[in-house]
Amino acid sequence: MSTSLRAGALLAAALLLTATATSCTDGDTPHSDSARSESGGGGNAAGANPTGGSLNALAGQELDWKPCPAPSRSEDSGAAGRPPGSDWECATLRAPLDYAHPDGDTIGIAMIRARATDQAHRIGSLVFNFGGPGGSGITTLPAFGDDYRTLRTRYDLVSFDPRGVGRSSGVTCLSDKDLDAYYAADATPATKDEEKALVGRVNKYAAGCQKNSGKILPHVGTTNAARDMDLMRQVLGDAKLHYFGISYGTELGGVYAHLFPKNVGRAVLDAVVDPSSDPVQSALAQAGGFQLALGNYMTACVKTSDNCPTEQQITSLLDRLQNKPVPGGDGRYLTQSLATGGIAQSLYSKDFWDYLTEGVEDAENGDGKILLTLGDSMNGRGQDGKYSSLQASLNAITCADFAQRYTTADIEKRTAEFRKASPVFGEFMAWSLLQCTDWPVKGAWQTPDVSAKGAAPILVVGNTGDPATPYEGAHKMAQELGAGVGVEMTYRGEGHGAYDSGNACVKTTVDAYLLEGTVPAPGKVCS
Repeated sequence: MSTSLRAGALLAAALLLTATATSCTDGDTPHSDSARSESGGGGNAAGANPTGGSLNALAGQELDWKPCPAPSRSEDSGAAGRPPGSDWECATLRAPLDYAHPDGDTIGIAMIRARATDQAHRIGSLVFNFGGPGGSGITTLPAFGDDYRTLRTRYDLVSFDPRGVGRSSGVTCLSDKDLDAYYAADATPATKDEEKALVGRVNKYAAGCQKNSGKILPHVGTTNAARDMDLMRQVLGDAKLHYFGISYGTELGGVYAHLFPKNVGRAVLDAVVDPSSDPVQSALAQAGGFQLALGNYMTACVKTSDNCPTEQQITSLLDRLQNKPVPGGDGRYLTQSLATGGIAQSLYSKDFWDYLTEGVEDAENGDGKILLTLGDSMNGRGQDGKYSSLQASLNAITCADFAQRYTTADIEKRTAEFRKASPVFGEFMAWSLLQCTDWPVKGAWQTPDVSAKGAAPILVVGNTGDPATPYEGAHKMAQELGAGVGVEMTYRGEGHGAYDSGNACVKTTVDAYLLEGTVPAPGKVCS
């Protein structure tokens, strides 16, 4: 499988509108290829411990906040190559590479913040994780900054590139040229020879990750990222961790709450991952979620447009692209795999639905530019042809977390079930389960433990139309957090996530909880 959709690609979606609009007008957005460095807060690769001490010494470090540099190629490639502006400052947190040996090597965790505008009533820091896994908080938080301006009145807005992501020793696996071929290749084999070729590509990818990032691969799992957040909390001077997790960030928040229940402050989990699902269950649910979102798109489309694609048109287009890709510009072609990823990307937000309508129509007429741009966004490819660490980091974190390793025989037994869940995305999702086959690092768990007895109330927000993290996950997360901890809330709407949907009820409720500590009644519904 060329692309994994473990918990969504919100960070790519955050910047897609600009990238797509530019592509459709044949423009060219400049992109920085800045090297990672300590200057201006860029994280660096694992190295010798400069403190010569333990966790206590690291907890006492002082962050050297400086103006932020422009995004590097390791971060989301959809970002413009410009610094985020004078409101934002960056620093690097030193954390143990291996928490079992905290006096050993360290890793730099790149951080970004904008200070609270009302310092007299400041609550503390509000730490964001935007998902993936593999999402660069350094890039994404400034892109969403206006959405959180109310929260910024009383919080310093803080985010970070988790270990193995972006400037925090972002995982690299293959060259840009090899990645172009990898993502374009057939992801749904129909013969034994095609299966063998797919397994060979997956093995080559894993070997590249080991060659280029082998030192950090054993240490990029979610448990270590949660420990980094608690170290971050201490270094920022906060008695409690106030947290806003989106998509995979909800899983990270749940794991944090399990490890440090007494340190949980006000926490929101939005676009919620089901912590009780193993990779097969998660992939099946996600296939159904994208199928539901596609149906919702089609229902809405026919009310406003006369050129809306049908499901049959889409499946027929994908079948044709498997054997006959269409030009996508710059000498590249739209293949079945890239088109499927592009269609999935377009379902993350209603803002992208018009691109889906136009993209399918154009592709049927031999122009694959729009769907190719959408597919590139899913894969972390910039318009300059350079890839961010998005998908490599996602793979590395997923495989460090989950112990399951699937074979082609395992997947063959389940393909009918996946096709039933989604005629469009089912097989694509089924074969994605090969992503950890022959991975060089063993996984940590079957499913994450997010039980958090004794933690403060955590607001869990589910979206009924969410394609990437289906609505049922919110209920499961609230249950697993435990009675009195998980407070479930429903948004009846479309897209990936609720807070940034523009729904006034959701925003007012979440803001009241984070700013005033007002916990809504369990089961509150916004529509």
